[in-house]
Amino acid sequence: MENILEIKNLNKKYDNFSLKNVSFNLPKGMIMGFIGENGAGKTTTIKAILNIINSYTGEIKIFNKSNIKYDSEIKEDIGVVLDNTFFPEILSPTDINNSLKNIYKNWDEKLYYSYLEKFNLDKTKQIKTFSKGMRKKLEIITALSHKPKLLVLDEATSGLDPVARNEVIDLFREFIENNDSSILLSTHITSDLEKLADYITFINNGEILLSKTTDELLNNYGLIKCTEKEFNSLDKNDYIKYMKNKYEYDVLVENKKEIKKKYKIEVIDKINLEDLMLLMIKGVK
Repeated sequence: MENILEIKNLNKKYDNFSLKNVSFNLPKGMIMGFIGENGAGKTTTIKAILNIINSYTGEIKIFNKSNIKYDSEIKEDIGVVLDNTFFPEILSPTDINNSLKNIYKNWDEKLYYSYLEKFNLDKTKQIKTFSKGMRKKLEIITALSHKPKLLVLDEATSGLDPVARNEVIDLFREFIENNDSSILLSTHITSDLEKLADYITFINNGEILLSKTTDELLNNYGLIKCTEKEFNSLDKNDYIKYMKNKYEYDVLVENKKEIKKKYKIEVIDKINLEDLMLLMIKGVK
């Protein structure tokens, strides 16, 4: 499968934080959810991808090109929405269109205005009159309107109510289906990713803990809730992490069908991404 984004052994060192050999691939036509706690390294990785920071070691390829050439060759084909970045408040959506249609050769004015209408954004009002959610919608549709091949989103659904988030998720699906493009979506709202993402990449303390298909995670991984006696009967090699609660143990396993058969366990709960993150970060091996 052709990869639209490839990261290999990415390292970046700060005084109190480091990215350590970050590696993952995003295939063409797929959506990858990029998850982790605040400060885990998501935004630093994204800034390296976008060449906002460049004093790193390792390799980043976008469209099979080194991102050393990002500014001159591939910027046109990347759409970006970063957390806490907004257009100047005195501008209106019409002003943005008039500016960006002269910057992006693939800018689709008709598509842009159809998005404004779809999300009920007044094209003549200044951005300073928009709510946070309306501004976020405007950023997203602006990123989509020059028809990028790669969409990089850092907390793009934050600040949106559940109805608006569902509308945006549908828009992302439509974008993928119609353009055979890819999306890298960093978000804390893991429930969105369970409905949307093809792949999940999980970073913690600057290191990638896993990068797998969403189906593999949700179908193969499982959660055993058991007594101390039952927990002590488990081989350490058969589980990933566990947490001891007041009355029981929560145990994360990777191959729940095999574990069921081996230990004759009747019920292994399905795992969701939020519980997976919690156990991977806070659990004990």
